[in-house]
Amino acid sequence: MTMLYNRVALVGLGLIAGSMALAMRRGGLAGEIVGTARSAETRAIAVDIGLCDRVVDSVAEAVQGADLIVLAVPVGAMGEVAEQMAPHLKPGATVTDVGSVKRAVIDAVAPHIPDGVQFVPGHPLAGTEHSGPRSGFAELFENRWCLLVPVPGSDPAAVDRLRRLWEAMGAHVDEMDADHHDLVLAVTSHAPHLIAYTMVGVADDLRRVTDSEVVKYSAAGFRDFTRIAASDPIMWRDVFLNNKDATLEILGRFTEELFALQRAIRTGDGALLQAYFTRTRAIRRGIIEAGQDTEAPDFGRAKRPG
Repeated sequence: MTMLYNRVALVGLGLIAGSMALAMRRGGLAGEIVGTARSAETRAIAVDIGLCDRVVDSVAEAVQGADLIVLAVPVGAMGEVAEQMAPHLKPGATVTDVGSVKRAVIDAVAPHIPDGVQFVPGHPLAGTEHSGPRSGFAELFENRWCLLVPVPGSDPAAVDRLRRLWEAMGAHVDEMDADHHDLVLAVTSHAPHLIAYTMVGVADDLRRVTDSEVVKYSAAGFRDFTRIAASDPIMWRDVFLNNKDATLEILGRFTEELFALQRAIRTGDGALLQAYFTRTRAIRRGIIEAGQDTEAPDFGRAKRPG
């Protein structure tokens, strides 16, 4: 593979940035990888496991001389980080991010991007319930999608170079408008996470079901909810606060569907229930056929490398 960037700066060293570092190193895609994180403990772990070529204490130092800067911090922190790094960006550099929300990130970051620096927002649709610098692995992006969301004025050459980086790390790449991205993710990720958090919260509230029973008798459905609900609480707090309109729209639709199913159960409308479940089962088949999951009984989750 070809080296695509002489120096890459990773701001934030969690699951996604850590996986990017390992994937870039595996493919020889970056000459030097420099990392930083707000927490001294996170930086110390990154040094200990050799995640980056250099780990520095500040955003300003991390982005100095970098050709690509990846913002991998919670969505709510993006604006502050962009303001800190702006005076230290070199002309010709590209700034991207990995946030799950795009409109709010563009609104927060774009005003701080100086002339001569490219801003190409992005979002890799990959992850696990694990977080922190030790959670990364080079194979995370393989056969997953990364959505790029160029802003007005984005240099096509910068977009293409970033696309080639994601493809070299194993991802499929598509481009999407920011508002459409946020609506799509509200359907495919944000609302399902909120529902998972709610279901786990309901189980916690039902004191008639003891803690030991919830743990011992967790069937596949509830067990998968708990996996989703184990995700980083700060990241997901910021996702919902910054994708409010799209998430509320989808939750409104969800509530309407839920009321219809409640009515069908109450009135014994088996035909409606069967038709509904048949339609939703077909969506699951489509996900498998698209190569985004498998029929394996472990929900397609192989053990992580290492």
